[in-house]
Amino acid sequence: MSRPDKQGPIDEVILDRRIRSGVSPCITPPDSPIPPWDSQEEPDDKLLFNTPSSDGQASEEDYDNLRPSVPAGLLRRKKSTQHGVDIHSEVKSSTSGFSESSGYETSSPIKAKVDDGSKRPRTVRLDDKELREIVNRGILRAKDASGSKKRPKSKFSDLVFTRKFSAFDRQNEDAANSPFHGFFTLFWMAVFLFVLKIAADNWRTYGHPLGTNEILQTMFSKDVFVLLLSDGMLCGLTAVSWVLQRLVHAGYLEWNGSGWIIQNLWQTAYITGVVGLTLVRDWPWTHTVFFVLHGLVMVMKQHSYAFYNGYLSTVWKEQKHLLRKLKQLEDISPAQTPSATGPFPSELSTNHLSRVPSAQHMQERRRSVAPDGSIPDMDRIAAAIESGEPLDAEQLHVFERMIKWEVDGLADELRGKASTTDRAYPNNLTLFNFCEYIVLPTVVYELEYPRSDSINWAYTAEKLAACFGVIFVMIIVSQAFIYPVVVDAVRMKQAGVPLADRFRAFPWMLLDLIFPFMIEYLMSWYLIWETILNLLAELTGFADRTFYGAWWNSVSWDEFARDWNRPVHNFLLRHVYHSSISAMKVNKHTATLITFFLSACVHELVMWCIFKKLRGYLLFLQMCQLPLARLSRTKWLRNKATLGNMFFWLGIFTGPSILCSLYLIL
Repeated sequence: MSRPDKQGPIDEVILDRRIRSGVSPCITPPDSPIPPWDSQEEPDDKLLFNTPSSDGQASEEDYDNLRPSVPAGLLRRKKSTQHGVDIHSEVKSSTSGFSESSGYETSSPIKAKVDDGSKRPRTVRLDDKELREIVNRGILRAKDASGSKKRPKSKFSDLVFTRKFSAFDRQNEDAANSPFHGFFTLFWMAVFLFVLKIAADNWRTYGHPLGTNEILQTMFSKDVFVLLLSDGMLCGLTAVSWVLQRLVHAGYLEWNGSGWIIQNLWQTAYITGVVGLTLVRDWPWTHTVFFVLHGLVMVMKQHSYAFYNGYLSTVWKEQKHLLRKLKQLEDISPAQTPSATGPFPSELSTNHLSRVPSAQHMQERRRSVAPDGSIPDMDRIAAAIESGEPLDAEQLHVFERMIKWEVDGLADELRGKASTTDRAYPNNLTLFNFCEYIVLPTVVYELEYPRSDSINWAYTAEKLAACFGVIFVMIIVSQAFIYPVVVDAVRMKQAGVPLADRFRAFPWMLLDLIFPFMIEYLMSWYLIWETILNLLAELTGFADRTFYGAWWNSVSWDEFARDWNRPVHNFLLRHVYHSSISAMKVNKHTATLITFFLSACVHELVMWCIFKKLRGYLLFLQMCQLPLARLSRTKWLRNKATLGNMFFWLGIFTGPSILCSLYLIL
């Protein structure tokens, strides 16, 4: 959404952002030139050679055209907490919060003076919409101390995990205190009465609450135990990626060579085996959907694990190489006369030595050094050490400082978001760490995630009951409203009804399916992203529950793509979008096209597995989201949030039913 054109400047905004280093308070706006917090404490572990100063660093999430989110308030720590979070203060996102039972309470409203041209500057809350827009624009315009317009980011620093609840979770303070909470209650009461009415009619007509019960019979008619056994093997085979990373670290494989090739070949064979097994066993669509989707999740997990650790393996080897050079440098005696061996100290770029060595500053240095294709300083220094030529005292001193700075920067990159060196690379390459990552509700690998200390078993039972309850609702609706339409369409095709006559029935089929498909669409989303993922997060102690954003308020399809499925979006952002830019050297528009096309192909693969037909309907509809997203930024739809949201919901209403009707008719 576009921002207001005219806003008054901020005279004063006082924010307490003293947050312990390593805890991510929020996701910063795109291309933000300043960190989302300023750490006032030193990390638990010192760098290898230098002591870090108090200026903290943070990664930022880089979404194109993303509406930045400014914290709506602060959370202060109580003496007794449920989750045992070791922080001093934490910024709360405007889309999530904590209940009293979680051990946090909302602090006093943060206020700011805004000079809007009136005689008296007015004071507003931080969650004021106008102030939020002003803060966003001010951050985007700011420049860092180096004068660069964009803050450099390392290859895998585009995501921030933080302690949050999902938007509809009852532990979320914002959800519990929402002015629309009554509508949420009304919705579930209406669903209950609706399902009760259907079950009562089925009991009166068929003597069973599920009616003729074909869908439930299909789910348990064939290979249930084979499906469960196959799914267990599916999870177990992911350990191949862990073995490959152990071989890379041990030096048997080079990640940028054979390791990268073997990993991609394995992932291709893995997903081919998943799809092939569904065809060989001729599983019903219920088995197929579950197995293929779970297989795709496991492929994404393996890819993220392998490519992040593979990248860190190259960083680790580079650090070891520099440490060997440093050892050789210590054994060199300085020449008594000025050395004629290059490089000379005056030829080297040493401005960075005054800064704290970090992964962030190393990325900045790599972009600025040797832009004309000349030999980098560290390669010239290594060559001088290897040559055995005499070096004077000044050279030895400068070389040592530069190598130590580089080593410390690499150490910071190897540590990533880990709070201690015990979790840094290569200490993370344990079987326990890999298995723990496989069961966590995320498909993006990090060295460390925010975790809770205990399991709320009452909450777990609630989510488990909700899972079965939502599945029961979906079966009831499908059996009563969708299955009869599917049977009629199949009967027409088997009876040899001409295509023209079948298309005459298309509008009526669409009207019959549009409302039940809308219910199934909402229920399937709630089942996966609110109940199953929250259940898994509670059992595993995964504290970041932002599995989705406020997608129901979307005014464009790119906004919906970001918020509907946050775990997969984060994967695509890091491993497809950013990787396309860095590896293929494409621009942002091409990277966006590649990301959408890959996502559309995967969705089309799932449809092919279900219907055993390759039609391309879903691929076409998904690719249409790109021009529709561009249309939302034109003068006809820009700044018209209600109209944009109406177009969005029109697509959600009609898309699934049109898609299914096309597969049934053709």
